[in-house]
Amino acid sequence: VQLQASGGGLVQAGGSLRLSCAASGGTFGSYMVGWFRQAPEKEREFVAAISWSGAITYHAQSVKGRFTISRDNAKNTVYLQMNSVKPEDTAVYYCGAGQVDPVRGSPDSRWEYSHWGQGTLVTVSS
Repeated sequence: VQLQASGGGLVQAGGSLRLSCAASGGTFGSYMVGWFRQAPEKEREFVAAISWSGAITYHAQSVKGRFTISRDNAKNTVYLQMNSVKPEDTAVYYCGAGQVDPVRGSPDSRWEYSHWGQGTLVTVSS
């Protein structure tokens, strides 16, 4: 499966942005999809993930209550709605897809995801 992340840009602190992760090829509906981000000189960190059906979601503590992950399997797309953004949210955001077991797997681990998109840059100005 190939992933294409989009929707990044420049936004003021307190504003909103919606990222999209569009998939092509493969059976997208069978994959867990996660959003990760990487700021300059920092490790890639988990942001949010969603199970193949959309029934189970995970959000990092740092974004809980501000970001929401969702998916539309009919459109082969996963979204990350980002509200009340902060300057520390500035990073390149990547989406990944993997066969992650929602119960026994680790959806917050980048190593669980075998397919990655190219990333989209989000810059939050103060």
